[in-house]
Amino acid sequence: MRRDVLRPVLAGVVTALVGFGGAFPVVLAGLRAVGADERQAASGLLAVCLASGIVAVVLGLRTRMPVSIAWSTPGAALLIAAGPQPGGFAAAVGAFLLCGALIVLSGLVRPLGRLIGAIPAPIAGAMLAGVLLPLCLEPVKAVAEVPLLAVPVVVVWAVVGRFARPWAVPAALAVAAVGIVVTGPGLGGANLAPVLEWTAPRFDPATLVGVGLPLFLVTMASQNVPGMAVLATYGYRPRLAPILGATGLGTLAAAPFGGHAVNLAAISAALAAGPDADPDPGRRWIASVTAGVGLAALGLGAGLATALILLSPPVLVSAVAGLALLGALAAALASAVADPTAREAAAVTFVVTAAGIAFLGIGAAFWGLLAGGAMALLHRRRAPREEPAPAAAEPR
Repeated sequence: MRRDVLRPVLAGVVTALVGFGGAFPVVLAGLRAVGADERQAASGLLAVCLASGIVAVVLGLRTRMPVSIAWSTPGAALLIAAGPQPGGFAAAVGAFLLCGALIVLSGLVRPLGRLIGAIPAPIAGAMLAGVLLPLCLEPVKAVAEVPLLAVPVVVVWAVVGRFARPWAVPAALAVAAVGIVVTGPGLGGANLAPVLEWTAPRFDPATLVGVGLPLFLVTMASQNVPGMAVLATYGYRPRLAPILGATGLGTLAAAPFGGHAVNLAAISAALAAGPDADPDPGRRWIASVTAGVGLAALGLGAGLATALILLSPPVLVSAVAGLALLGALAAALASAVADPTAREAAAVTFVVTAAGIAFLGIGAAFWGLLAGGAMALLHRRRAPREEPAPAAAEPR
């Protein structure tokens, strides 16, 4: 391989490893929380990896820009907060399809995309923070409940994060996996073969509103909008509409197999778009394409990943997921309190969402967004009208 191509290829491999290893426990925990069984959860992880990888390759080759694609990690955290649905996993699949359709629609109907972008950043950040908070408390619970397994995980996460932050969660996950294999019953009876399992969707109104709509909003506000901002930071300004169309179609294709949402990468996007990928901005698209291929390949290990998760204490799985989301929680909280005039509305959004209480069968994230939006409208102050300047006195 030519040396000028090797560097972005290696950057793409690192991007895929960090993106997959740092967040797949969140995806599996989210799918299991909304009712997926072992095979359906493994299928969902594989489907979202394949869809993300294919979309990344297509967009990278067409735009010649490092457009990194991933699954919605905040969206998976939302699934954990939502919990079991009345219609089971089939109803969750219906919500995934709604999310994909809305993403496509956002690309086709510009006013809809602008409407999503008009959601005040403090309220969007507060909703995400409320979704993430319960999960980010899990490492503390794990240390109390399974200290022999959890303490090494947290220590490794902290130490590796001090020197190589992108590798902190994968390193912690590796330590957790070793602990699970050493203390668990083994993988002898587990099905490790990759599998795509079709789940016929069910369109339950409460699940569509309580899961599908918030999943769409979180994916747009926490993945697609920041993802475009990361690209712009490094001088890339691709058209948003084709990206939304491609990721929305990817979500629609993955949903019947359990994939929850495909979108622009936000955090890992900088690994492929930054100068570390290649000094020449014109070659960095190679990194995002390589990352797409790598993510699709890593998805073939979904069966092994699911088996390891099922063998571990549930609190340990949640702890690793919580460590992976601490950075996202910090960013969401910072966004929520950045504007002093919107802090009260953001606080209302945060507490309603974090309470995790569903009303009328609709999840807390929707009500948090609604309550915060109503509070913002209630306290919105009109700009003071300028008083006309007094007329100058006529000289006598």
